[in-house]
Amino acid sequence: MLKLVKNRLSWWAVLAAVLFLLVQVICDLNLPALTSDMINNGVAKGDTNYIWKIGGEMLIIAGIGLLAAVGNVYFAATQAQKAGAKIRADIFKKVLSFSGREIDQFGASSLITRTTNDILQIQNVLIMLFRMMLMSPLMLIGASFMAYQSEKRLTGVFLVSIPLLLIAIAIVMYLAVPLFKSLQKKIDKINLTFREGLTGVRVIRAFRRDDFEQKRFDQANKDYTQTGVKVFSLVSIMSPVMTLILSGTNMGIVWFGAQLIGDRSMGVGNLVSFMTYANMILFSFMMLSMVFVFLPRAQAAAARINEVLAMPLSIPGTKHVTAELNAEQPSSLAFEHVDFRYENAENLALSNVDFKAKAGQMVAIIGGTGSGKSTLVNLIPRLYDPTAGEIKVNGVNIADISQENLHEHVSFVQQKAVLFKGTIKSNLQFGDENATEEEMWHALELAQAKDFVAELPDGLDSVVEQGGDNFSGGQKQRLAIARALMKKAAVYVFDDSFSALDFKTDAKLRAGLKQDPVIQKSVIVIVAQRVSTVTAADEIIVLDEGRVVGQGTHEELEKHNKTYKEIVDSQLKKGDEH
Repeated sequence: MLKLVKNRLSWWAVLAAVLFLLVQVICDLNLPALTSDMINNGVAKGDTNYIWKIGGEMLIIAGIGLLAAVGNVYFAATQAQKAGAKIRADIFKKVLSFSGREIDQFGASSLITRTTNDILQIQNVLIMLFRMMLMSPLMLIGASFMAYQSEKRLTGVFLVSIPLLLIAIAIVMYLAVPLFKSLQKKIDKINLTFREGLTGVRVIRAFRRDDFEQKRFDQANKDYTQTGVKVFSLVSIMSPVMTLILSGTNMGIVWFGAQLIGDRSMGVGNLVSFMTYANMILFSFMMLSMVFVFLPRAQAAAARINEVLAMPLSIPGTKHVTAELNAEQPSSLAFEHVDFRYENAENLALSNVDFKAKAGQMVAIIGGTGSGKSTLVNLIPRLYDPTAGEIKVNGVNIADISQENLHEHVSFVQQKAVLFKGTIKSNLQFGDENATEEEMWHALELAQAKDFVAELPDGLDSVVEQGGDNFSGGQKQRLAIARALMKKAAVYVFDDSFSALDFKTDAKLRAGLKQDPVIQKSVIVIVAQRVSTVTAADEIIVLDEGRVVGQGTHEELEKHNKTYKEIVDSQLKKGDEH
């Protein structure tokens, strides 16, 4: 955990927290001594002036201690929160640089847990570190010294109470620490189940699987709850055990102290101050035990966070950059004998894919389900790296340029339309944050979205709910396409993003792309299931089980390619191709 937070803390603030804590401890240790003095020399002698004098001193010291405690809590809390904020920012930045391989390895639910709950555990322990973990040894040492100074004959009581307390703490830690470590993984499972239920709620209702999903969530929830009940029950045992040992210690102190007072060899004030110091000593042990119980959970959380931050990227960063794309280069796209295999997969998802396209050309990719269409286009923006071969944009190998530079020249519409909460305008500005409204309306017109956006009361300022849930599937797709068209790119990739459009809208959209003078300076790549979407493409690539089994125009493939002809025959009647 120290490795995780050491560079994310302001050390002058940490030093301030320690100094304030030191002042607080000194003030707390002086108060029992002053109480003893007041009782022995003021109350016992009936000296009211002396009582007022010592009482005033105690009030001043208590006030200083209070201010010091506030200062310590302020710096402890702010540093813990700032460290947590920096860790969250670093994780988010790292996850944004992940390729599909790394995200698949962790899973979205686990990454969410690591960014939220795991960091919360670290923040809580940091506050405990700046408060309890520093205060406890200082208080323990100081109170032990002051207790010995107050009445060394009573210190024998600690020979019984402290070993009992240590045994109780050791038993609780031995049983609780493994349970604390397992809690984080169980939170992952709850997040996964809840996230799946939330995103798939319509499917669950459509198939009437509400009871099944409820039972699945209840199982994960009960598993976490049972573990939580066990571990927190164990921790809560510390309080009554502490009370029992403390009460027994006070009884022993009073028992032996009363005899000393009866013999007139010790003052009443000494007994009172010794009991106070005894409580401080035992509470110091208690605070240390709580820190050592919760510290392993934070250590487990820190290890999980470090896994994310230390994860080597399968797609290297900018230090491997040897080339750069620029807008002046002629647009082109080339796959040169590209192979791709998913992590831990036995077979290649793509094998020996080889084709070229230049500015103004529309390349369509078609094939059966699972043939590798989406896998192929995911390689263009470098969401994954090919296992073998090269992919070139504008004649430059994309492995030699930075992700940022590549993404400036590739505009991508995913198979599932993703819209962000905000407005239509804010979503379009993802494509070009400096775009004018005129450019936005032009992109909407190209995407065949202008009519329905213009009918909305607020037009471009119309609200977009999370995930675009206030729009139909076709409307979401058209808005996602418009966002992609806002960007001036060398390559436009549409991954089956016309699937929710009717045939007429589909045809008008493709015709608009063909006729737009700006888009025609780029390469257009379209993945489609429907033959009608690809008939007008300059080149059609037919995939089957990851292999290119056909390449050419619609007319050429229909005559000479068996796989393509089977797709055409399964979808279209003669004369309906256009």
